[in-house]
Amino acid sequence: MIPSAVIFDFNGTLSDDEGLLAELFERIFAEVGIDVPAQLYFDEFVGYSDAEICARVLARFGREQEGLTGRLVARRTELYLEAQRARPTVTPQAAEMVRQVAARMPVAIASGAARREIETVLEASGLRELFAVLVCLEDVVHGKPDPEGYQVALQQLNRWAARPLEAADVLVFEDSEQGLKAAVAAGMRCVMVAGPTPAARLSGAACIVDALDWSIPVVRELFDED
Repeated sequence: MIPSAVIFDFNGTLSDDEGLLAELFERIFAEVGIDVPAQLYFDEFVGYSDAEICARVLARFGREQEGLTGRLVARRTELYLEAQRARPTVTPQAAEMVRQVAARMPVAIASGAARREIETVLEASGLRELFAVLVCLEDVVHGKPDPEGYQVALQQLNRWAARPLEAADVLVFEDSEQGLKAAVAAGMRCVMVAGPTPAARLSGAACIVDALDWSIPVVRELFDED
């Protein structure tokens, strides 16, 4: 079924940055005396919102009573924006993919990242004007795997759509197990971009693609392209 709208996850999907995030989380937690190596991040925390990651790490290490979550999220955003100036993370292939899809139907982002960093990255990559809808960390109470972000994105997309959209009309692109669970719980089809999550944990995905790249035939086929 050809979708009528597309929602992109941001970190690890539109922005090829999971390796960078692992580095930054390791750094910010080291600053408060907690060791979170990359493998622990990928095994237990990837796909959650920034605030949820910080809260879960603090709870795991018995530090949840210290009121550090807000400070850590702000520090992560600060370091992320610094890194973006040196090493942009939206590939030309991903940018072209967004342009191709946006020329055909409404597009949105549903992410657990802070609005400030999403806006900054989209502006730098020339994609901001293509997204009528951004659902960010600040816009939801419950992060992924809760479906709230995708449900809010659908509500907002319906303000722009030519006809009313149902969840089944929407195709999601994700890269994490938590994101897949959120999309499926929202009643949406979900295409997984291959990443750190083993394929065995991605049951329920419509398919798995190597990258967000319009040149991949199976990607174009999702939109009935030859």
